[in-house]
Parts: sequence; C-alpha cells; structure tokens
Amino acid sequence: MTSSNLFGPGDPAEPPGPGQGRLGRPLGPIVAGCPAEHRAWLELVREAYLESGLTMTVLSGRVHMARSKISELMSGRRYPHWELLLTIAAELRLPAGPLYRLWRQAAPEIRRKSRAWSAETAATVAVQYSPPLHHNGFRDLTESGYRFYAGVFLTDPARTAAVDETYDQLWLAWAKALSSPDIRRHGWGVLRTSVMSRAPHIDNCPHFLHTAFDTLALHNLSGLEHAQAASEQLAETQDLFRAMSRLPAPQLDVIVLRFLGGMTEEEVSDLLGVPLAAVRSDERHATRFLENVLCPPPDTEGTLS
Repeated sequence: MTSSNLFGPGDPAEPPGPGQGRLGRPLGPIVAGCPAEHRAWLELVREAYLESGLTMTVLSGRVHMARSKISELMSGRRYPHWELLLTIAAELRLPAGPLYRLWRQAAPEIRRKSRAWSAETAATVAVQYSPPLHHNGFRDLTESGYRFYAGVFLTDPARTAAVDETYDQLWLAWAKALSSPDIRRHGWGVLRTSVMSRAPHIDNCPHFLHTAFDTLALHNLSGLEHAQAASEQLAETQDLFRAMSRLPAPQLDVIVLRFLGGMTEEEVSDLLGVPLAAVRSDERHATRFLENVLCPPPDTEGTLS
C-alpha cells in the first residue's frame, strides 16, 4: 500500500475549526529575530490557540497565569519554562511528547543543563505519550528519503535534528497534516523548511558543496546525462553544485533525489507527493538550466558567414 492510499483525504481526526467571533485583542506577531528552532513549536502553539476559539482572558483564567506572561510566550519575547508551556498545551490539547522535544531542542544551552530540563523529564514525557499509529506508518515510509535529503545539506547533529524536528512538528499538528490535500506534500514542506533553516546560504542559495561531496550518492552523478557531459569539461565538480544551488526549490529537490539519491521518478513522486508529470517537468527544466550554465552555447557574435 502506498502512502497516498494510507494517508489520503477523508482520514479521521479533522482539526477543529477556527473560533468564531473571537473577542479581545488580536494575537500579535512573533518578534523579529526569533530563532527558527523556537518558531518550530511556537507557530504550532499559536495556530492551536487561534483554532481553539479561546480568548487570552479565558486562557489566562484556565491556566491561572497573567495575560502578560501568555502574551510574551506567544510572541516569542521570552523562552518559557517547560511547566508553564505544558499547562498551556494541555488547555490547547497539544500532545506533550513532541512539544517537549521541540521545546528542549530550542532551549538556550544554559537552561538545558538546569534541573528543570533534566533527562528524567524527557523520559517521563516520552513514556506517557506515543505517536498516533498513522504517524508511525508515515515515518516508516518517508524517513530514509528525508534523512538522505537532509544529509545533502547538513552534517550531524544538524541533520538528525532537522529530521526529528520534522516528525515532531507533524505529530504536534497531526490533525492538520491528515486534513491536508496530500500528507506527503505537507510533510515534505515541513522537512524542507527545517533543513533550509539550518543550511548555510550564499546569496540566498543553499551552500552544500562539502556535505554533498561527503554523500556516497555523489557517485550516481553519471545518471545526469547532459550535465555530466558538461561537468567533465570542468576542472571541479563544485561548479555543478553551485549551479544546482541556483535552481528553484522544486527543481533542486527533484535533481537531488534523482541524481544524488538515485531514486526513480516514481519514488520521487511518491516521496514529494507531486504528480509524476511534475517530477518529469522539473527534471527537464533543471537539466536544461544546468546544461546552459555548465556548457553554454558558443558565442557566434562577430563571426563571418
């Protein structure tokens, strides 16, 4: 059974609808400069709050916490203690297991060493909460592809952190994932955001020369017919990676999976959750771009007829 059959529209656990007629001051934006790892869980907590229909006043009364403290938490101005976040998560019906891991991963290093952030707490949370069955099935189907993709751009421990963060984010908002048009496409979007937030960039393009060279799949570059012919004319394969980094996101992903990962078109389509025709189109346009960059046509200007 493919992932599209197992996790299609119509599965149970539809997310609650947004609150109607919410009173009180609207939720302010997340502060500028909030780190990506902090945003990974904060944005999902904010979404759960907005969908709950609760006002800040009602939530404040239920968790016995000042509205100013909740507002600081929701805006990312201050990193909360776990006990405070857990109290709010319980009211918003968010699973504690993935939230704890996301929270702990983003916690400032000094707090990770404190008693409140002990390993015993992590173990207790993990025992009390296990992922939904469908979540485990989805992870089994996608994890190897996710880990390979993350490894092209990142080295450990960042690679492992990006993949684990992806599955924790999906679990934290599993109802939303199940109700998406295609859970595979939704999951890939979460993974890509997590990976690219950690990958170094030059001129807004992901810089992955060293990590790509370290992957065994680099030897599969011979499958890229036109770009391979062009790259043989270059002194270093680095030029190929620099050119790849300039591809639009869908084309880059297809090229990485197809010719660094050695996946078939069907496997790429299934992992990304996009039609096979889209994979072929992205591959065709990407190959043409690489051809033009790596082996441009000769300049005929000024030649005699």
